[in-house]
Amino acid sequence: MNGEDPTDGHDFISSLPDAILHLILSSIPTKSAIRTSALSKRWRHVWSETPSLSIDSHRVVARSINKTLSTFSSPKVATFHLRTCLANRIQHVDTWIEFAVNRHAEKLSLEFRDTRVRDYDFPDSFYANSTVKELLIESGSVVMKPKRDVSWTSLKSLSLSYCKLSDDALVKILSGCPLLESLELMFCDEFRCLDLSRSPRVVRLEIDRSDWFLGPTEIVAPHVHCLRLRHSRLPCRLVDVSCLKEANLNIYFCDLGTLTGDFLQGNVVKMLAKLQNVEKLTVGATFLQMLSLAALCDVRFPTLKVECLTLETMIVRSVVPGITRLLQNSPGLRKLTIHTVKCSIISEAHLNSYLRSHSLNQRQCWRSKDTAFPGSMETISMLVGKYAESNLVASFVERLLRNTRSLETMVVLLVGYLDASGFEELVAMATRLSHKRNVFISIKQSHVQNVSNTFS
Repeated sequence: MNGEDPTDGHDFISSLPDAILHLILSSIPTKSAIRTSALSKRWRHVWSETPSLSIDSHRVVARSINKTLSTFSSPKVATFHLRTCLANRIQHVDTWIEFAVNRHAEKLSLEFRDTRVRDYDFPDSFYANSTVKELLIESGSVVMKPKRDVSWTSLKSLSLSYCKLSDDALVKILSGCPLLESLELMFCDEFRCLDLSRSPRVVRLEIDRSDWFLGPTEIVAPHVHCLRLRHSRLPCRLVDVSCLKEANLNIYFCDLGTLTGDFLQGNVVKMLAKLQNVEKLTVGATFLQMLSLAALCDVRFPTLKVECLTLETMIVRSVVPGITRLLQNSPGLRKLTIHTVKCSIISEAHLNSYLRSHSLNQRQCWRSKDTAFPGSMETISMLVGKYAESNLVASFVERLLRNTRSLETMVVLLVGYLDASGFEELVAMATRLSHKRNVFISIKQSHVQNVSNTFS
């Protein structure tokens, strides 16, 4: 080589095989990939054979998209992503979707952001697709109403967000997905019963509900291993989750004016009872507050088999009774993770109002040993302003340790707490506690500001 640069006077990238160039172009939007055709004769048709299309047509006229698809020469599309509005272009959208189906797209992602159209339905051919393996639909405009049997015989992962689908439509969809393994229903409306008893391969289920997007009131999922449920104050009954090994629970909203003992016992504690075989459990702050109210109202808690417990919460006294009871009823707990996140919680004023309405003395409920922890509003102010003192976190850690029996590891992930000196002080405290309690304690600073929306 005589020390010469082998790329001098030579276009190294252009000399790469087409398969490598296709892989590179698959990682960028199609609009950018098309621009490479102007580089040289070598690049003129490379983009058109790339087995991946990512089209954002919000600011692009429909005929431009049609031209792009007409010049695309690859016989198969591995990934097809379409983000568009629907107004005045529904026929075009139908054609683009049919293009993806006809080119045997294995991963199909469709995002329709348009408040002007509220009842878009897919063409019939959309529901007869034997090649798609991953399907993601996100739109407040889509009504899922297959007119005939669904045939998604290769589909393994289905994610629907802000879609409307009836119970009958959901039954049709599930019956047409014999290989389905993962199901996400995010703020979907109209259906009320989710029955996965005839979907034995579905092992992962994720559901988000709210007061505006009601979602299911009953969940029958006897084969599911992992469940993530974010729900509202409205009832959601776990009928059968007997194979569940991992669960992640929280409540989005809660109108305490309508909160009753039936809600606490039926919608929170009974939900815990259905998780008695779960080994890995994650619980959010509002759910912990509900558990606190249940504990203060002397509702009986089930005994759990949890080995790994994660608490996604702020350090406030309104979660302490719920956490205490949860730890006391988890005798086999080996690992406890505390993730201090910014999150929506119920104000202590509303909690106290609820306690008074049930003839409970709020001062006695929030016992003297919990007064070291701030109330909800105090914590919010603290997160926005100054850092918390290390002794607040230390007190919280010690309080939790006193209620564990067989704990081996505690991990504390801190967000927005402590400056450098305070962190060092807390690490030193953790070292002392580790020796005293015979528990390995790890203190870490986390950059994740909000509650995670995915399984770990």
